[in-house]
Amino acid sequence: MKKLEKKDINQEVFDLYDDYAHNIIQRRDFIKKLSVYAVGGITVSSLLSFILPDYLNSVQVQPNDPRLDSAFIQYESPKGGGTINALVSKPSNRNAKMGGIVVVHENRGLNPYIEDTARIAALDGFITIAPDALSPLGGYPGNDDDGREMQRKRDKTEMLEDFIAAYEYLKAHPDCNGSVGVVGFCFGGWISNMMAVKVPALSAAVPFYGSQPKEDIDKINAPLLLQFGGLDERVNKGWPEYEKALKEAKKEYTAYIYENANHGFHNNTTPRYDKEAATLAWSRTMDFFKEKLGEAQPHRK
Repeated sequence: MKKLEKKDINQEVFDLYDDYAHNIIQRRDFIKKLSVYAVGGITVSSLLSFILPDYLNSVQVQPNDPRLDSAFIQYESPKGGGTINALVSKPSNRNAKMGGIVVVHENRGLNPYIEDTARIAALDGFITIAPDALSPLGGYPGNDDDGREMQRKRDKTEMLEDFIAAYEYLKAHPDCNGSVGVVGFCFGGWISNMMAVKVPALSAAVPFYGSQPKEDIDKINAPLLLQFGGLDERVNKGWPEYEKALKEAKKEYTAYIYENANHGFHNNTTPRYDKEAATLAWSRTMDFFKEKLGEAQPHRK
């Protein structure tokens, strides 16, 4: 069987996966449409295996990394009922207070990629919190398909309140200097945009390919760093109107569009990952947070 590489995959396959990952098409239709591209020694099963997330082999910072103090905590869900589980991570040898970052997952709960991202951010000298919005339903179920189905059962505005509560938890944490920002991906990008609208004291927001707020943009106080994939037509179509509103309201923002990068380009567990774009976008994100949340001293090997 042919070993697939990213260059072997037609862009339409990535677009199909984007539709599937965002509940625009169901799994049966996704596989049926995927079969069109199973040619020349490429099978549907090999396409599926290649394009779906590989969490096991993609972790960059292990959960027990000695450079970090990383553990799950619980806080009350303001409107969703019950408690929210969240991963809190910080450098293990840092005594001074540090800036805080809320790390917001995609539309499938707190999967290993987002946990890993929160730990990576903590290694740059921040205290991070990565909540699981699926907690009231039992938490991330261990696979993205079921996670998406579970997340669809929750009201998105209630989940927004859960992440705002995470902001409040972090802001009051004894190891936080009181400056808290948010970074989110996909659904988390929308949450990041909305937290900028809803939280007047938010210190910074970095939405990665997140859909845009439609109103109350004049209420935004936090500086924004917006990251877009150039091939992400679904999300990007809302950017011109959002940018116009930000300009009219004289808000502080910087936007980057990474040419030839797909939606999800930062996620290193799927072939949509674009290493060059992801590395640059993350470097810009950390520099932005260091500027807006207070300089942090990296804790690396």
